[in-house]
Amino acid sequence: MDHQSALNSSAFKLPALKSIGDLAGAEPTIVVDTREQDPLPFSRLKTQPGTLITGDYSVAGLETSFAVERKTVQDFVGCCMGENRSRFERELHRLRGMRFKRLLIVGTENEILRGQYHSNIKPKSVFGTLCAFEIRYDTPVVFCPTPEAAGRMIERWGFWFTREAVEAVNDLWRASG
Repeated sequence: MDHQSALNSSAFKLPALKSIGDLAGAEPTIVVDTREQDPLPFSRLKTQPGTLITGDYSVAGLETSFAVERKTVQDFVGCCMGENRSRFERELHRLRGMRFKRLLIVGTENEILRGQYHSNIKPKSVFGTLCAFEIRYDTPVVFCPTPEAAGRMIERWGFWFTREAVEAVNDLWRASG
C-alpha cells in the first residue's frame, strides 16, 4: 500500500497534508460529542465539538478508530438495569468496532463498594455487570477519581494513539519507497 492509500484508508483518516513530514509537531485535537451534557475539562490539547458515531470523546481524524465512553458512577449504576441497560449495551456493541475503546468511569470503585449512589442495586451486582460488560464487549474499564483526572487520561490516550497511528502511516510510506 502506498502512503497516499494509507492516508486515505478508513483506518487512518488524517488531515490533507503535502507530506507526512507536515505532521511533525502537530498535536491531536479531542473531539467532544455534541450530545455530551457536561464535558470533561481538558488542559493540554485543543478540543472541538463533533457528532460521534459512538462514544463521548474521540480524536479529530480518528473518529472511526478511537472512542471513549464516559460515565459517572451514578450514570453507570443507572445503566445496570431495565431499559437503560439495553440502551447502554447497544452503545458498548458499537464500541466493539473501534481499535481503541474505553469505558471511563469518573469516580472510584470504593464509591460503588460503599453504595454511594441513588439506587437499590447492590454493589455486588454493579461490579458483576461491569465485569460482564468488559468481557462481553472487549472494552477495558478505567476509573478516574475526578473529572480533571479523566480529562488528563483522555488527553494522554489521544496523544499516544495519534502518535502510533502516524508512525504506522510513516512505516507504510517508508516501505513503499
